Amino acid sequence: MGDYLADAFGRAARDAPPNVRVHAHRARAVGLDESAPAGRQRVRLSDGGTLTADAVVLAHGRPAAPPTDEEAAEAVFAARHGLVHLPGGHAPADDVPDLELLRAGEPVLVHGSGRAFTDLTALLTTGRGGRFAERGRGETVYLPSGDEPLLHVTSHAGVPHHARPAYGLAPGPPPRCPVPGPPSPESQAKGLAKGLAWAYYRELFTRHGARTRTSWPEFEAALAAGEWGGKELRALVTRSVPRFADRLHLDRLRRPLHGMRFGDLAGLQRWMHGYLAADLERRADPAFSADLALIHALVAARAAPAGDPEFDELYDLLAGGPSHARQAELRALARAGVVTFLGAEPRVERDEEAGVWRASGPTVPGSTQARALVDARRAAPDVRRTADPLLAGLFARGECRQAPGGLLDVRLPDRRLVTRRGAVHARRFALGPWTAGGPPGFDGPTGSAPLLDAADALARAVLVQVAGAWLHAAA
Repeated sequence: MGDYLADAFGRAARDAPPNVRVHAHRARAVGLDESAPAGRQRVRLSDGGTLTADAVVLAHGRPAAPPTDEEAAEAVFAARHGLVHLPGGHAPADDVPDLELLRAGEPVLVHGSGRAFTDLTALLTTGRGGRFAERGRGETVYLPSGDEPLLHVTSHAGVPHHARPAYGLAPGPPPRCPVPGPPSPESQAKGLAKGLAWAYYRELFTRHGARTRTSWPEFEAALAAGEWGGKELRALVTRSVPRFADRLHLDRLRRPLHGMRFGDLAGLQRWMHGYLAADLERRADPAFSADLALIHALVAARAAPAGDPEFDELYDLLAGGPSHARQAELRALARAGVVTFLGAEPRVERDEEAGVWRASGPTVPGSTQARALVDARRAAPDVRRTADPLLAGLFARGECRQAPGGLLDVRLPDRRLVTRRGAVHARRFALGPWTAGGPPGFDGPTGSAPLLDAADALARAVLVQVAGAWLHAAA
């Protein structure tokens, strides 16, 4: 990704039209304030320089966060016992030299099984000489180099994120869910769940009607009238959708290992291999396009975040996963014994007497110990405690504020910064997944790029602002 972005930036700068000049400053932006005349913006750089501009766009990625108390305690424990602790809050590629501390054949406890974990596995497997190959029926297998550490993975749900579907929806924009915004958090969560169900079942009934027993208008009316989670809706789904595999179970998607117990770690691994195989099969089959409709609904709902942790977790599991090919590689790594899953709701504890970390949980008995701990989770956004000096300065002066979920608050759709008092700054903009209503990343569930669409709209808003400044100056 870094190579691609560097190449794309280079091409854009070289091919810019004659009336556009691109100036690259190899320094960090560490401060932002007003500069006369006419409210122009002044950016302070880490090399001591300053820049003035008619508009400023904050697009510097997820802001860094200082270590939490727990992370600081892990670092102290590691130093005391000579262990390896690699904290989270960043992409693994940012700390490639530190990864050399993870030795071949030694167990490593890894927090997290999302995209940062996917990047981490690439650095520690193919990045160390291993390779993937295809065997009969197109199955992906891993051929180790012998230099890989043994990754023992912990995550709250106990399973990796689902692969992104390898197909698209039928032509035309997906319909908008007719979900009201109820006042209480409980009713809001139920309204969101019903909206997701509406998107899922609409696709199932309208595209795969042979697998249903009622018409979509009849089902839609009953869905709208029923209470989410109530007996009436459960009975509606049971009699209208005969196949269990076609029914939407949000709780099961969020907690696939809930209530499951295995006699040993080997039994859990066999279940995980089947789980990953089923995920790959379903995500490659357009007969389950209702899954993709659900993802589109999740992406749309994220544009108006409510700070619901359960919704955020569901979004990550279903819409924030790796490509189909990367998921096949993860399954191959698991089958090769390089990756081992430890189950749901893990506890990682510091054993002072033995000088190791121990991971345990309700899914399997016993514990797994290791002398290395890697946090492959992205730090949750938190504008109030960011380590980024520019954002910290704006927040301290009340020139920006935090939205639900720890995100930077911006006004949609033009993405102007919102101050602590609710005013909108005419010359300051922000774009990225760390902003309110921000697109999740560079690629969408079918390879589209909602972030690029948002960036294009933002560029138009900035140009309108800059043109207005020029016209005012000329007048």
